[in-house]
Amino acid sequence: MTVLRIVILGGGPAGYESALVAAQLGARVTVVDRDGIGGSAVLTDCVPSKTLISTSDRVTAMRDASRVGVGTGGGEVVVDFAAVNQRIKELAQQQSEDIAERLVREGVTVLTGSGRFSASQPGRTHRIEVVDAAGGVADTIEADVVLLATGGTPRVLSTAVPDGERILSWRDVYDLTEVPEHLIVVGSGVTGAEFASGYSEAGVPVTLVSSRDRVLPGEDPDAADVIEQVFTRRGGTLVKQARAAAVRRSGGGVEVELTDGRVVTGSHALMCVGSVPNVEGLGLEHAGVALDEHGYIAVDRVSRTSVPSIYAAGDCTGVLLLASVAGMQGRIAMWHALGEAVAPLRLKTVAANIFTNPEIASVGIPYSVVASGELPARIVKLPLATNARAKMQGHLDGFVKLYCRAATGHVIGAVIVAPNASELIFPVTLAVQRSLTVNHLAATIGVYPSLSGSVAEAARQLMLHDDLD
Repeated sequence: MTVLRIVILGGGPAGYESALVAAQLGARVTVVDRDGIGGSAVLTDCVPSKTLISTSDRVTAMRDASRVGVGTGGGEVVVDFAAVNQRIKELAQQQSEDIAERLVREGVTVLTGSGRFSASQPGRTHRIEVVDAAGGVADTIEADVVLLATGGTPRVLSTAVPDGERILSWRDVYDLTEVPEHLIVVGSGVTGAEFASGYSEAGVPVTLVSSRDRVLPGEDPDAADVIEQVFTRRGGTLVKQARAAAVRRSGGGVEVELTDGRVVTGSHALMCVGSVPNVEGLGLEHAGVALDEHGYIAVDRVSRTSVPSIYAAGDCTGVLLLASVAGMQGRIAMWHALGEAVAPLRLKTVAANIFTNPEIASVGIPYSVVASGELPARIVKLPLATNARAKMQGHLDGFVKLYCRAATGHVIGAVIVAPNASELIFPVTLAVQRSLTVNHLAATIGVYPSLSGSVAEAARQLMLHDDLD
């Protein structure tokens, strides 16, 4: 029996998850990784940023303890950012090492370097060169199947190039050893909103510059309103409909020049203006792999590129830039390549979370589609302030919004704005995935009191009384 040789370029969630699947199915797997197993998700993005936000959550809990009758004795909550960032780096490195050890245990070969397609390609296989840090070819390997999982990198504006000291990308913030006196966050998408919220909750004065008329322009407007209200109540400043023209050092701080001529000053600027796919230097032209109109690697719903034996997964494909999606894309690719039964990726069943305070979790049909009437649906929105457990915990900002098909009651989506919304969204995600109805949710006995009780209550208000199965 011929053993399939699989080479994976990139060791992030798409890469390591696919490697585990392929190894368990008997393939000979090699991962070529440059920056460390776990990729940016573990080392510089998801794990570090959410660890920072977890720290700010502790600060918020201590500061708001008076709501439930607990005081700090008049003492001020102090954050040691040097210690916080040291913990973040150690935790990320530990996670990376844990994943790397798991790969080795499963028989995966891990090579350090950058992978690229050789200019000379064999007929039915692919030749991959492993390039070392000095730019030399350290190894050459052949593969029957290749998975491209090279991720993305922060987008850099030519007029606002990060210097790692005052002008920062989101990968630079963990090298700070002192508290920013005034942080300017440029960009109000998911990354910008998360960092603005996290630093604000930690007690840092923050100004958030948004090119739109609200933060999180791609999200539910009611959810964005809650985030704006909490952010400004904490002392944060919003500068809306303002696009940054340039960012420059000025004395001991920075100046952010806006396109309308206004200037915002602070001690540090954090650039959160999107990301670009890592596709340069891969030698895609030698293998015939096509890019889409936005520069991402074009893939179908089973992660195949324009070349049937070459797959791609994760941020380099531009398909929902989420670690969870990257991992599933990689698993689907390997199942498909190795002849296993596989269901194509269904983006409408993917849950997403924004780790602001409070969190925003969503799944299913976008609320904009429902609100526009494009898809007939019934909607219930319950304020978190009506939930008994939320009252006990002093959490009053947020809501549960659930919607179902008007005729059948099938759950088609939800938006939850609450502490730990990332945990609360799971039952709704299951309902969307398995085509459950609001009656199914309403008939499920949960815990009282609980925040998830609002999900059940929303379902009860939407349930169809003539279909009590």
